[in-house]
Amino acid sequence: MRAPTVYPGKSQHVAQALLAQVAQAGLSQGETFATEAELLTQFGVSRPTLREGVRILESLGVLQQRPGPGGGLVVQRPSLDTLTHSLSVYLRFNQVPFAAVLQAREAIEPVLAAEAARQGTESDFRAMQDSIERMDRLGDDPSAFIAENKTFHDIVARASGNAVLEAFWGAMSLLAQGDHHGVRYAANHRRHVLLAHRRILDACRGRDSIASAAAMAQHVGELESLVRERYRHLLGEPTRIRDLHGAPDAIPHDAQAPGSATPDTSHDFQPSHRSRAEASFRLRQPGCTF
Repeated sequence: MRAPTVYPGKSQHVAQALLAQVAQAGLSQGETFATEAELLTQFGVSRPTLREGVRILESLGVLQQRPGPGGGLVVQRPSLDTLTHSLSVYLRFNQVPFAAVLQAREAIEPVLAAEAARQGTESDFRAMQDSIERMDRLGDDPSAFIAENKTFHDIVARASGNAVLEAFWGAMSLLAQGDHHGVRYAANHRRHVLLAHRRILDACRGRDSIASAAAMAQHVGELESLVRERYRHLLGEPTRIRDLHGAPDAIPHDAQAPGSATPDTSHDFQPSHRSRAEASFRLRQPGCTF
């Protein structure tokens, strides 16, 4: 049976027209695009219809209503949280499991690391070094460790110079954060992360894109190894929806799939010598592309 044809309403037509105008206007973030009175005259629609169209663009992070004298519709830039929210909704309602998010991250990050080795600047490499040194001083602070780990990977993504892959990495990294799914990182694992970051930085500074990508592939593959070894029940869980402020949905972190085993956390994580991600990367050599 064919799905019924859905025709956009007036507010959706207004939103589409406004989106095109904002994109073509070339305004910077924070600049006023138009007032409500101006847009009512332009579109010839009712105030509720116009406001509904504006709300659609507000939900996309494109416009924001500034109230009061001198107010109006102010241009915004969609945030990473906006992208991640939309992607997480899509993945959740299409029954995409957490395992697929981990695999996507494994595919993206080695390419970013290879490009960082080619395109990164000395300033990027200093930022990576600073992150490594901060992580080394953290001690036993799991929350700070998770935050600093993400900072390092953010720097690598930015150093790649590829804004599209950087955006995908940003969304994937938020969706793949193990702590939101109840994954815990032992002290031994944190030490392995620190060593992995040093290997990645050394390869980047040496402009060795293949070594950088291979080091990153092994590094990110270790998270999936950890999940597969001790949190196997998480792999089939649906992707968690993240709200527009970056928080995951309200599913309890310690929820387990029916009949699944309790995670074994009695020993420190020992990374595999050859992760599935590293093997996958080697199949893509020498081009380092998808």
